[in-house]
Amino acid sequence: MNADALWRRIGLALAGALLLGDAIALMLTGLINFGVTLPGAIGAACLALAWRWDAVAQWRAASARRRWIWRAGWTAFAVWLATVAVFFHFIHRSIAESAEKATAARTIVILGSGTPHCAASPTLVARLDAGMALARQWPAAWVVVSGGRDFLRQCREADIMADYLIAHGLTADRLIRENRSTSTEENLRFSRRLLEQRGLIAAEPLVLVTSDFHLMRAERIARKAGFGSVVGVAAPTPLYLRYNAWLREYFAFISGWVLGEI
Repeated sequence: MNADALWRRIGLALAGALLLGDAIALMLTGLINFGVTLPGAIGAACLALAWRWDAVAQWRAASARRRWIWRAGWTAFAVWLATVAVFFHFIHRSIAESAEKATAARTIVILGSGTPHCAASPTLVARLDAGMALARQWPAAWVVVSGGRDFLRQCREADIMADYLIAHGLTADRLIRENRSTSTEENLRFSRRLLEQRGLIAAEPLVLVTSDFHLMRAERIARKAGFGSVVGVAAPTPLYLRYNAWLREYFAFISGWVLGEI
């Protein structure tokens, strides 16, 4: 084996171990989504390729067609990585831009983000803390907590969110629980219905609280759901899962575009 092939195998093994280890660690905390499982699958593929490098080299050398498939596969993967990098750039830019400030708010909507083991995740806690700070800033504002039942779980996210806010000082009579949604589009569509029932859809901007990576898509969905003026407030994403969340958002953004949600 030449030195170039050896370094490629080492690089693949290190990248594979990092990606797979990250995915396993996050899945053990109860986080299972495409932004976690896809890096894990890529990591497993890298480890397998590093392990079977000589066999793959022999397969590749057997025909020109196989060499073409090999080069085409790596080219497609590189192009995909480039699109992910461009999307990450747009997310980073949207986070860095100064958010518009609302001078007053009648309604604050906090979007859910999953409740592994029927408890608020660090990402959800960051959203709730940001929403609680706004609720203290505008004591007359209603607070909508939006999130339904997670897959294979009996608890409802809105109830967990409401319990957290009440435990941190928010009075229960200010809360509106939207507990049926399973997507961002449903979060906002169902929340709008509840607000309309209370006569709270008015000229004042909706203050929308979600994670920094999610804000760009959530604001677009909110406007499509009928909210005329939306002020987004970004909650920070914990560093250890930030890029997994950004990758999940990459696919969610594509899905939202295909389904006409944004």
